[in-house]
Amino acid sequence: MIYHLLLPMGGAFNVFRYITFRGACAMVTSLSICYLVYPTFIGWLRAKRMEQIIRTDGPSEHIENKVGTPTMGGAVFHLGIALTTLLWARLDEPRVWMVVIVTLGYALIGFVDDWKKVMERSSDGLAGRWKLFWQFLIGASVLGYAYQAGLMDARFHIPFLKHAVIDFAALYPGAPALLGWSYVAFGVFILMGTSNAVNLTDGLDGLAIGSTITSAGTFAVLAYVAGHTEFAAYLNIPHVDGAGELSIFALAMVGAGLGFLWYNCYPAQIFMGDVGSLGLGGGLGMLAVLTKHELLLALVGGIFVLETLSVMIQVFVYKRFKRRVFLMAPIHHHYEKQGWSEPKIIVRFWIISALLALVALSTLKLR
Repeated sequence: MIYHLLLPMGGAFNVFRYITFRGACAMVTSLSICYLVYPTFIGWLRAKRMEQIIRTDGPSEHIENKVGTPTMGGAVFHLGIALTTLLWARLDEPRVWMVVIVTLGYALIGFVDDWKKVMERSSDGLAGRWKLFWQFLIGASVLGYAYQAGLMDARFHIPFLKHAVIDFAALYPGAPALLGWSYVAFGVFILMGTSNAVNLTDGLDGLAIGSTITSAGTFAVLAYVAGHTEFAAYLNIPHVDGAGELSIFALAMVGAGLGFLWYNCYPAQIFMGDVGSLGLGGGLGMLAVLTKHELLLALVGGIFVLETLSVMIQVFVYKRFKRRVFLMAPIHHHYEKQGWSEPKIIVRFWIISALLALVALSTLKLR
């Protein structure tokens, strides 16, 4: 919005032409919104008894230490991300609207889930099949529009390898349209997988948001270089016209995450809830798909992948052999059961997340 209002005036306002300047402003703005709003919001949640429902089958320390902590904190930082993005990004770039819509749509699904848990005083919430249904519907609608409007092609770029591309629409010349749409289905799978992976990771104070901050910061860089013609050509990565504006969304996510982390770090004053984790995962998934770095998401968000795999392995082995690989899944609970303190687990996972982000960025020069 500010871009369209002030840039035409010229002079000193030409600084708003630069994505780096607006991205920095976006990060500071979203951080400030969250930092200033959360104290009042936390007080309101406590007054209304909007408390996290702690599962009885979880670690005993959670029942002792986390009961009574307000939840649905993600509502504030998602509104902060959306408002900040629309304030500092170019509103004539449809990809900006797409990533905001998916993030808020997935956050709304999480809000309904959290609301049912709080109102019914149960950890059940929204049925899993309905979560998946609405996640699929929102993702398919937005990505389907993007593909139909020519805002997203059906090519899948493989990191580490120069000019390694799988073109879904060209796999079988007789049915390019059908196979092109199969890429849309692949994109929806990424959105749903990432959203639920972040949700699984959200089990310790600051764990999910800390990993999200490093992931969003990485995609801010990837979006910027993907949207820059010369940088993209030099680094041999796919050039996506307009993708640079997505870096403003990513930096708004970083700022909002830092503002939330101020109150969510151990011991947490507020939890993000499903409204926070589902929306964050949806936003990260959209960044990966729209910047054509789908496979790199698995490396950038390696912590989310690890958490999800631990659950899948635990369920498969138990159903097949009636044994448990981990003391408890997701894997952060396994380390809790082994006696690790919660801050130790969180900080070590943050370190791993930061290292994975650096490795992911290094792939830009390995092509």
